[in-house]
Amino acid sequence: MIQSAYAAMVPPTALSWETVLVVEDEAMVCEIAAEALADEGYRVLTAADAVEAERILQAERVDMLFTDIDLARNTNGVALARDARRHCPRLPVVYTSGGRHTLPAGEAVTGSVFVPKPYRPSQIVALANRILGH
Repeated sequence: MIQSAYAAMVPPTALSWETVLVVEDEAMVCEIAAEALADEGYRVLTAADAVEAERILQAERVDMLFTDIDLARNTNGVALARDARRHCPRLPVVYTSGGRHTLPAGEAVTGSVFVPKPYRPSQIVALANRILGH
């Protein structure tokens, strides 16, 4: 089983140039996560499914992948993370899901983190700050 993250709220940091890719097929959930990260100073890119996310990963520099597991168009965040890691072996990956409480280590990429839904936006910000060294 991979590590679950329950990060405490932390004060905002200085503006950052790191890019976080948020992959979430529920528009409101995506907007909330993206807005919280952007308010913290991260550059945020969003995608509703793995196909769109893969296009972004090929065209942009991404410093952290935050992805739902079960996505639109029968795509999935676990396969997305594996593909992303083939091209960028050190890419930090954070998974989330409302349908699962954990993610077995055998399914997840090495060193990834799982955050169950519902989560607070402050949890995602604190986690990004920790992972990206802020």
